[in-house]
This record gives sequence, structure tokens and C-alpha cells, in this order.
Amino acid sequence: MPTLTWLNDDEARRAARGVPYRLLEEDPALSYGDPQTQNLLIQGDNLAALKSLLPYYAGQVKCIFIDPPYNTGSAFEHYDDNLEHSTWLSMMYPRLELLRELLALDGSIWISIDDREGHYLKVIMDEVFGRGNFVANVVWQKKYTVANDTKWLSENHDHLLVYA
Repeated sequence: MPTLTWLNDDEARRAARGVPYRLLEEDPALSYGDPQTQNLLIQGDNLAALKSLLPYYAGQVKCIFIDPPYNTGSAFEHYDDNLEHSTWLSMMYPRLELLRELLALDGSIWISIDDREGHYLKVIMDEVFGRGNFVANVVWQKKYTVANDTKWLSENHDHLLVYA
């Protein structure tokens, strides 16, 4: 199976193992709703949060949807959306590994992405989740008007990569 290599990929491939487990602590001031529902809203670094969920939910999550940075430099003020390509891959890889550990055997993961990083994401997802578990690349139309986003073609679609 082909694998993708990038600057410092060896560190990215070890990163998930190096994240320490942290105890989830409830903040009653931020709590809302019925505490019996098992719904969680976790504030903090997403890599640390994913690792802290493993002791409770490893192999139990039926559906995961993530909307990672598209790496366009056009997102929110406090959202790192303009990373150098290899840095973006190094950020994504350990998170995908932890998500794989959370996913149930009969679960699925859906990841929204655009053309800039989508093809690279597909290769590392094949590696992490297994190429045989790829279900589909769902192309969805995000704009319904004619746009001249680039000087060549209109960028009016995004992708959902689905693995199960």
C-alpha cells in the first residue's frame, strides 16, 4: 500500500502515543441539560481531549464527523488555518490515529475537506483506517451561484471522505 511521506512525518506518526492521558473534570458552571444523556462538550486542545476520551469510549463511537482546517488561511481569527503543508499533515495524523481508536468496528468517520488537502488526506486516511475501509468520496456542492474564486475554475464544491 502506498504511504505518504513529508517533513517530520516520523514525529507525527509517534505523536499520538506521546500525548499524556488527562482526567476529564466537570465544570458545573458550564454544565447544561440533563447530566444523564452522556453528551459532552470538552474545552481544550483537541489532541489532548481525544486522548482523554479513550479510557471511556475506545471502540464505542458509532459516527464521527470532523471539519478540520482546510488550510486556506480564510477561517476564523483564532483558528489555525494557514499551516505549511507538512505541518498540516503532522497535525492531522495523530488525531486520525486517536479517532480510529475511538471508532466502533461498525462505526464510520466522515471528514469534510476541499481540494487543497483532500487528496493528501485520502492517502493518510487509507493508511490509518485501511484502504479497504474506504466507502466514498462524497462531493457536495457548497455554492449554487457562479463564482470566479480562482482565475481558472469556480470552487463550488467540497468533499466528504467516508470510511467505515
